[in-house]
Amino acid sequence: MSGVVCDQREVRRARYAVAAVFAVHGAVTGSFATRVPWIQDHASVSAGQLGFALAFTALGASCSMPLAGRITHRLGSRTALRGLIALWTLALLLPSLAPNLPTLCLAMFVYGATAGMADVAMNALGVEVENRLDKSIMSGLHGMWSAGALVGSAAGTLAAHLGTDARLHHALAAAALTLLGVAACRWVLDLQPTEDEEPPPRFALPPRSALLIGAAGFCAVFAEGASLDWSAVYLRDQLGSSAGLAAASTTGFMLTMALARLIGDTVVNRFGAVRTVRAGGVLAALGGLLIVLAGHPAVAMGGFALLGLGIAVVVPLCFAAAGRSGPNPSQAIAGVATITYTSGLIAPSLIGSVAQATSLMVSFGLVTALAFGLTVLAGVLRAGDRDRPKVSPATAAVPDPRP
Repeated sequence: MSGVVCDQREVRRARYAVAAVFAVHGAVTGSFATRVPWIQDHASVSAGQLGFALAFTALGASCSMPLAGRITHRLGSRTALRGLIALWTLALLLPSLAPNLPTLCLAMFVYGATAGMADVAMNALGVEVENRLDKSIMSGLHGMWSAGALVGSAAGTLAAHLGTDARLHHALAAAALTLLGVAACRWVLDLQPTEDEEPPPRFALPPRSALLIGAAGFCAVFAEGASLDWSAVYLRDQLGSSAGLAAASTTGFMLTMALARLIGDTVVNRFGAVRTVRAGGVLAALGGLLIVLAGHPAVAMGGFALLGLGIAVVVPLCFAAAGRSGPNPSQAIAGVATITYTSGLIAPSLIGSVAQATSLMVSFGLVTALAFGLTVLAGVLRAGDRDRPKVSPATAAVPDPRP
């Protein structure tokens, strides 16, 4: 791929532009999540049917992510991201329009597919900007995603409180976010394929390098998904806290992660990816132990805060390492993204299954063990350190997995 952005001022401007795209992407997620109860009632589906429909989100993302490199190769990075982020923001409309289970499943498949392709494209551009600036920025970019998700969820909470029809809410949100996302793409890097560069195939299996990196992301996202969906339940059922205090634990966890990501680049630039993740694994495991051993809600809330702090920068660093791990960065980023999406999908249900068979305390013992696993897997993120050779993540050719 060849790029038209050369001077550092334009690269810095591209950094802020891709940060805005991350925030828009997160805002769509936050806007959707707060209206899931409305969508469930509108589609007249049970809790089990809703869970089945939500699984199509990860299925759509997994199927579509390998296509992102081919789209970017054909259109160039700027045009591709502009189109993909617009498709993602407009896909916010679909779930609230679904009148029944089959249409909701289809809507969630498209919603996940557009989310996954935009995710791969914006992370690839983020790694390219990071390479050109020669300093860590991926944690901050994912911090902007978290900030966008918080803003989107706050607006959705207000809309739900006012009794606003989710179709109207999502139509307005989709329109505003589409305009913001498309406008921000004007200043992202515009990378074009070279004349002799072969287009990547429509589908390719993740490279082996992505599997170990994805394993680290799996541990972090598993802990994140478990905490987001079960922290309030843990405080209420295990420790007998009030509903308000239980909900505050989830909000606190999200805020801790967002703040840690926003300042995480400073730590990564100072200590490197490996040592940062290794220390994060220790903090996350300590947080998990506090949760498991807590006899008071305040102790458990502190544990969830430590857990969020420890895992906050892992996923951004996984994408950075994938984008620098070999000659096919788009394929590696897509592979890591697929693994982390899968982890986020199975974590809440697995925690529930273990809790039903044993207890929530045992479930979070599993979370603690996976969090500690980050200390072992941290070495696979060495490719993301600043002293490693740089490989452009911009839609390199993806080899066909067939012999």
